[in-house]
Amino acid sequence: MIAIINPNSTQSMTTAMLETAQKAAPETLVVGWTSAGGPPAIQGEQDGNAAIPPLLDLVKKADEAGARAIIIGCFDDTGLSAARALATCPVIGIGQAAYHLAALFGQRFSVVTTLEVSVPVLSANVSDYGLDKNLGRIRASGVPVLALENDRANATEKVRAEIRAAVREDDINSVVLGCAGMVHIVEESDDISIKLIDGVQAAVRFATML
Repeated sequence: MIAIINPNSTQSMTTAMLETAQKAAPETLVVGWTSAGGPPAIQGEQDGNAAIPPLLDLVKKADEAGARAIIIGCFDDTGLSAARALATCPVIGIGQAAYHLAALFGQRFSVVTTLEVSVPVLSANVSDYGLDKNLGRIRASGVPVLALENDRANATEKVRAEIRAAVREDDINSVVLGCAGMVHIVEESDDISIKLIDGVQAAVRFATML
């Protein structure tokens, strides 16, 4: 069993991640858990800090339930180090998984995320993972996380516009989608001529290997 834990309290986002995970690993049992005690969305360091205590409660429960791997379903990799210290199985953040897959796919990648407030967290994570040299740019699309659920068509087009700008300007091999709520964009972007990397798919594939 692979457990995807969504650190925010938006159930529809968990459902979307679970659907994506099941397509990526159809022969693996994948379950999705939502942190009812987390904020509705994680946008920046303050939201991330608030999400960690209830997230760790779920990490402990998943580990005790026999999960063979746990995926933290937030692109900020919220609470990842603490979760790894707590669990006896591998714990994978969708951000870290996406960055490493992008680095394997081609040397340079850019990230398209939601709001500017998320950029410092993601920048620090890329640096902590030793991938600064692979990073083109972290781009904020100006789309709030929940708009990807509540105003999907408009939000998706804004993200796609930022992806196209990255392709034109950043001298990159791939674009990493910097929010768990962007899982649908890969399937809706056949017209974009560069590899798009979704962290949920990346994390599930790494989890099955581990």
